Amino acid sequence: MSDIYEQAGIRKDVLAYCREIEKSLESRFKAIDEVAEYNQMKVLLAMQKNKVSEGCFQSSTGYGYDDLGRDTLERVYADIFHTEDALVRPHITCGTHALAIALSGNLRPGDELLSPAGKPYDTLEGVIGIRPQTGSLAEYGVSYRQVDLLEDGSFDYENIQKAIHEKTRLVTIQRSKGYQPRPTFSVRQIGELIAFIKSIKPDVICMVDNCYGEFVETIEPTDVGADMCVGSLIKNPGGGLAPIGGYIVGRKDCVERAAYRLTAPGLGKELGASLSVNRSFFQGLFLAPTVTAGALKGAIFAANIYEKLGFGVVPDGTESRHDIIQAVLLGNAERVIQFCKGIQAAAPVDSFVDPEPWAMPGYDCDVIMAAGAFVSGSSIELSADAPIKPPYAVYFQGGLTWPHAKFGIMMSLEKLVEKGLAVLPC
Repeated sequence: MSDIYEQAGIRKDVLAYCREIEKSLESRFKAIDEVAEYNQMKVLLAMQKNKVSEGCFQSSTGYGYDDLGRDTLERVYADIFHTEDALVRPHITCGTHALAIALSGNLRPGDELLSPAGKPYDTLEGVIGIRPQTGSLAEYGVSYRQVDLLEDGSFDYENIQKAIHEKTRLVTIQRSKGYQPRPTFSVRQIGELIAFIKSIKPDVICMVDNCYGEFVETIEPTDVGADMCVGSLIKNPGGGLAPIGGYIVGRKDCVERAAYRLTAPGLGKELGASLSVNRSFFQGLFLAPTVTAGALKGAIFAANIYEKLGFGVVPDGTESRHDIIQAVLLGNAERVIQFCKGIQAAAPVDSFVDPEPWAMPGYDCDVIMAAGAFVSGSSIELSADAPIKPPYAVYFQGGLTWPHAKFGIMMSLEKLVEKGLAVLPC
């Protein structure tokens, strides 16, 4: 093993340090495998219940009427998430698009959107209208209010109660941290927040941005009261095989309104050709629990590698995990860039390319992204990205297999050590 890693560019002292960290994590990795086993059975039973067959893998074109695979897949998703309905389509281009469809489908002029978890992910600012953007919810007369988290990263229940009033129509809860070094919320925490909100206003719609969180726990936000759960298929639930797509699961009326926004009023879920992606969607979903487990091991491995070198990490090396993202606070731009170069060098695709910061659409500063992926932009595959601004945190996620996630982290450390930007313990 040392020989093959040396061929890959990992020096012996980096490998030895990482080996010690890996050995210390055996019990945590076993617990992750048990969660994956449970979720694998949950997915399998949902597929069996809904009689997934060879015919489900055939594609449709044109209007896409009576697409057996598409309709069966949506029933499978509804069963996995224990919801009344599901919308799972290749026409949903990304997680932000899925969220925009869910929000615009369920909000009307005069309604107010409330975020009780502080500022949402950067690309959602334009959707809401926090950052002025053509076609935003603000342009359609939807107001917005947010309640920032407390200093310890917990919900500010007192001010959330004050923020809810007669116009509050929908509450959006971002499970993962986005570009903020704050804790990710557990499903239990989300359930407690939803119960609190519903006790104040029972008819409010509670939507959870579930990106990066699927299959990390044995339950999902829809198991604890969420009316809608939204995510991207090029993250956890696509298992690395889905080439595009997103999902919205939840109450039938909420999903139906989102479907009318995706297509057109009166058409909804009846239209939408699958265009040869059904097989990838089913197979990716089947693999998703174990792929997610590998990515989760990579995140924990990264936390322990960098925490023991003195860098800030969120979550820390011992905390429970509720998504696959690991934030590492590197302190300056050069470390961020070298970290991302290491991740890119470990990729199976475009490993020879050096990532550089650039003015990426939807962000307010230069962003660097490392992702040599089989599916462009897929963040269930080994990837890392960071805004080039304080606190100079890099966000690492993914890895279709645990060995690949491990190699990516080792290569990121190799680049830092090589440049004198990190020092291994004696």
